[in-house]
Amino acid sequence: MVESPGRITLWGIEVFMAAADERSISAAAKRLGASPSAISQQLTNLESAVGATLLQRNARPIRLTPAGEIMHRRAQTILNEAAQARAELAMADLSQLTRFRLGMIEDLEADVTPALLTHMASELKTCQFLLETGASHHLYDQLDARALDVIVAAELGAESAWAEVHPLMREGFVVVAPKDVIRRDRDIPRQLKRIPMVQYTQRHYMGRLVNAHLARQNITLTHRFEIDSYHAILALVSQGTGWTILPPLALMRARRFADRIDVIDLPFESLSRTISLTARRDMLQDMPRRVAETLKPILQSHIVKPALVAYPFLKGSLTIL
Repeated sequence: MVESPGRITLWGIEVFMAAADERSISAAAKRLGASPSAISQQLTNLESAVGATLLQRNARPIRLTPAGEIMHRRAQTILNEAAQARAELAMADLSQLTRFRLGMIEDLEADVTPALLTHMASELKTCQFLLETGASHHLYDQLDARALDVIVAAELGAESAWAEVHPLMREGFVVVAPKDVIRRDRDIPRQLKRIPMVQYTQRHYMGRLVNAHLARQNITLTHRFEIDSYHAILALVSQGTGWTILPPLALMRARRFADRIDVIDLPFESLSRTISLTARRDMLQDMPRRVAETLKPILQSHIVKPALVAYPFLKGSLTIL
């Protein structure tokens, strides 16, 4: 069916909100899984329906017009009501859920995510699954913006009143050094200070977490590289360029470097993070809890068990909650 350009549609409002939030047509298209041309057409249709220009699309980044500011306030209410309606229908019969938008931390995309989706698809026969992977802070932003229903990510420290949180796994950070460079029977911190650190980017929460942890202990380290890729970091470490601090999940994602690195318990105050499933409170009945319970044995078999086989000293610091 062809949509009438004179009609306000829920899809048009979703497109408008995505464009307003992202400040970019291409970014809105990526967020919604549509083409930029389709996004532009929906915006044109909506502006035609309301009789006003809502976005200054020739600006970089695009901006809301005064009419767009009014529409933005009203549109959020409309989307909230639509989300509530979907939630109430889902609560009536979750087996009839037609769309499930899941955000997964990048650390889990290779092994854990396919196993989870396979299990869920077998239970929700008519459901379409929309998956987004990314850094934890990005997934929380998407959940807050109602672009995702459930996320699995590292806890960021601040709780939100609107969120329900189901802790899944706790993991302690470790030192990763080039093979046979660090002598375990000698002063490890002193040895580490002699070689540069390959640091995880501070643009992400995990990098800031590690940096703050070191600062609290007055540990100053030199680093030449700040990178947002586990594979790139471990490649540099395995080549002898430097050492790094990472969580065990990073090691499980880049196992091909295992024979060229040494993994050492953190030689100063311990540091850990918690991976949790988070959803909007009371929106999907008990589904978030059920998904969390499904995830725990998957995490145990795909992450915890092989990690403990490879690095037995992690027992106690790497555990399912």
